[in-house]
Amino acid sequence: MGKPSSANGKKVTARVAVVAAGVVSPLGFGLTETLESLCNSRDCVSPVIRFSVEQCRCKTAGQIPDDRLLASRGDVPRSRRLHRASHMMIEALKEVVTQAPQFKPELTVIGTTSGGMSYGEDYYRSLHQGRRLRRAPTWIANYPAQKPVLDAQETFGISSPCQVIANACASGTNAIGHAFECVRSGRYQRVLAGGFDAVSEMVFVGFDSLQASTPEKCRPFDRNRTGMVLGEGAAILALENLDLAGERGAPVLAEIIGYGISTDNFHITQPDPSGVGPQQAMERALQSANISADAVDYINAHGTATLFNDAAEGKAISRLFDGVPVSSTKSMMGHSLGAAGAVEAIVCLLALQHQFLPANINFGALDDHLALNIVANEARPAVVRTALSNSFGFGGTNASILMRKSEA
Repeated sequence: MGKPSSANGKKVTARVAVVAAGVVSPLGFGLTETLESLCNSRDCVSPVIRFSVEQCRCKTAGQIPDDRLLASRGDVPRSRRLHRASHMMIEALKEVVTQAPQFKPELTVIGTTSGGMSYGEDYYRSLHQGRRLRRAPTWIANYPAQKPVLDAQETFGISSPCQVIANACASGTNAIGHAFECVRSGRYQRVLAGGFDAVSEMVFVGFDSLQASTPEKCRPFDRNRTGMVLGEGAAILALENLDLAGERGAPVLAEIIGYGISTDNFHITQPDPSGVGPQQAMERALQSANISADAVDYINAHGTATLFNDAAEGKAISRLFDGVPVSSTKSMMGHSLGAAGAVEAIVCLLALQHQFLPANINFGALDDHLALNIVANEARPAVVRTALSNSFGFGGTNASILMRKSEA
């Protein structure tokens, strides 16, 4: 189906509002706790407790405490069988439903990388070690990437079609960008979009074996950075045609105005050192929004604190922007992979709503080869009208979205 056209043949483009948002991450449960952590520049990375990291270099991650995550599941047998990722999605969607009970989505688009990966680990360990497979049906049923999305929708009686995007660490931003284009094109009026991922032992050990994870603090863009830490979380945004949201009197939290993607195909784990991929994604987001680079007031960088990723992204930002404040909030909560773009879109939304710049903590001195205006160590008040959020992944997958402060 083609994009709607007006009588004179011109393409119709709708404005896209964010009318509700929900999040659970190491920063907290919900928008209020997340805002408090951001304003206090809280370090929410802690020692890993879910599995043994004795043989790993890295021993920390951004984690969501199980006692809170699972506290509301009660004694319902179905709830006890769900994966942690499902509970994250349920928590995030609960906040959306509470904020916008009249929002009826026509489509749900969610980004992730691993689904119920840890249940897959349990199943194959049991096969290999000859252990009993009494829990195998639960493990297998909760393994697929779409299961947490379906569990969350079922919990709140939502039956909209579900699309899952698995495009490495760009997945969450891809999901929001795709949903944005669905609404802007006029094909849909209301779409749920976001991302989720839960820390799993196999993924943790994999990053550690690549020596991409750090045994120290995560310090994006610092000249002494030594690697990333993993995180986890879920975030969902309710996107709606702005005119229709206005007609029904819905509060508008922010407006999504642009989306850009690229693939540089340089290496399976390393970005093109020139930064051409991130640059193209950001340029295309600006073109999509029909704004210039000097209209951007804040950049939430992908900023994983690995040597090559920060260098490539830093070069791209420096070429396009002149002195725009930049921070990577992964320094506070770790890298939640497929959820990262969705959680960081929430960070941008809060920065726009409350007029402040989130911090890049653990920062000492800027890499000698970068020219960036880093929001170092403490959040600070600022006039923020437009924010850019970057997500870049393995295989050279790059995605950027632009958000604008609500005019209301």
